[in-house]
Amino acid sequence: MSDKAETRGPATRRRRTTISNGSKWPDAGEKPSQPPAKAKTKEASRHASNNGKVDGEMGTPEQRQLPDSPKKQRSVVEDFNERLSCHVLQESLLSSASGYSNYRGILNWCVVMLGLSNTRLFLENIIKYGILVDPIQVVSLFLKDPYSWPSACLIIVSNVFILAALYTERRLAVGTISKMTGLILHIFNLTSLLIFPAAIVLTVTSVTPVGGVLALGIYTVLFLKLYSYQDTNRWCREIREAKAMRLTRSYSCPSVAQSNGSAVHPPVSYPGNLTHRDMYYFVFAPTLCYELNFPRSPRIRKRFLMRRLFEMAIFICVFQWMVPTIQNSMKPFQEMDFSRMVERLLKLAVPNHLIWLIFFYWFFHSSMNFVAELLQFGDREFYKDWWNSESVTYFWSNWNIPVHKWCLRHFYKPVLRKGVNKFLAQIGIFLMSAFFHEYLVSIPLKMFRLWAFMGMMAQVPLAWFVGRFLNGNYGNAAVWISLIIGQPVAVLMYVHDYYVIHHGSTT
Repeated sequence: MSDKAETRGPATRRRRTTISNGSKWPDAGEKPSQPPAKAKTKEASRHASNNGKVDGEMGTPEQRQLPDSPKKQRSVVEDFNERLSCHVLQESLLSSASGYSNYRGILNWCVVMLGLSNTRLFLENIIKYGILVDPIQVVSLFLKDPYSWPSACLIIVSNVFILAALYTERRLAVGTISKMTGLILHIFNLTSLLIFPAAIVLTVTSVTPVGGVLALGIYTVLFLKLYSYQDTNRWCREIREAKAMRLTRSYSCPSVAQSNGSAVHPPVSYPGNLTHRDMYYFVFAPTLCYELNFPRSPRIRKRFLMRRLFEMAIFICVFQWMVPTIQNSMKPFQEMDFSRMVERLLKLAVPNHLIWLIFFYWFFHSSMNFVAELLQFGDREFYKDWWNSESVTYFWSNWNIPVHKWCLRHFYKPVLRKGVNKFLAQIGIFLMSAFFHEYLVSIPLKMFRLWAFMGMMAQVPLAWFVGRFLNGNYGNAAVWISLIIGQPVAVLMYVHDYYVIHHGSTT
């Protein structure tokens, strides 16, 4: 062997040991390795490259293999730890202590199961009783005589009260009438809003109960809206008087972000809001509290409108399930059979409660979002998470946000500012709510039984009891029981009395 070969051999062996971690070179057919000096130079340049990476084009795969890094060693240790232990300290997923809250799959399962079970009941109902709710029967709920539309005429007449409130505010804005005169006109207008339709419904025999409820409901909403209208404009007049020469938009209405459509609908200041357009926008807007500048959405979403319209259309089918149960409940109540009454009450509770839930969704989600989308009304908080209520007061504060905002803004806070304590103010709100509940039921049915009034006032001791002795899941269960059982009791009382008065002689 030549000296050159002897010199090259040990150097080659040292390179194999350093770079390839003991891998062996092929015995034949290989290109001779580089001299030691050149190999060392290449080795140094490779370690000095960016991020310690090896240039793949300059070396063989064996040359690109580096010793194990600390990161790789840590990953190996972690891999062994995972093999040795597979348990950690944690709660079960359905336990409240786990903090898990995504039950969307379970909710979808409940919806599917509810839909399948009620589809069977719906088909069984149609097979047994036939179609009980047809379009002609629905129209007959509103009209006795196709040539006489008293409820519709009553709703059209409501424009007189709307324009009276607007023109009174215009006169007050320019100072042609005094504050006292304006106050008297508003009181007369608001009082007439409640008395006039009630008198028409009670005296005109062609008004059906359903038509009467619809008309009185619209007049009640107008009463609350026009009260808020005059209250808000009165505040604006007071601010204008206090800041006569420095009136800015911040004094007349809350600030409106530019992203909610205010660029399309420029803001107004008092008295520039006293227009027919502004008044009728407020009348149709899904709110009871007046503002000079409502938050506005940038555009109308057509798909959103179609979904809400579809949801509204299928609501009428629910009554097919309710009618036979109500009809079958009359005989036990007439005979005063207590056990049968309880059985019918429990049987009626489930469909009544489901109808109430469907009505809630239909009205507060589908209908109000439909109107809000048409008017580009930006505030869509029509309800909160009342289903999580652990107290009765929380339920009544969150299931109907428009009414809650009105009571808070125009009744509760003004009463507190006058020195009335909170408990009396809350009782006053329940009294007012009980009055309107009875107003909307007794007058269209043309009988006064005070079941709705007593049911609302019973919420006061119930709220005290639940708040004092129950909390958490027990409080939430108490709220649900009051909703499921309490409403069917009131419904059956009114239905029974109405049935006895109008159809008792024929049974």
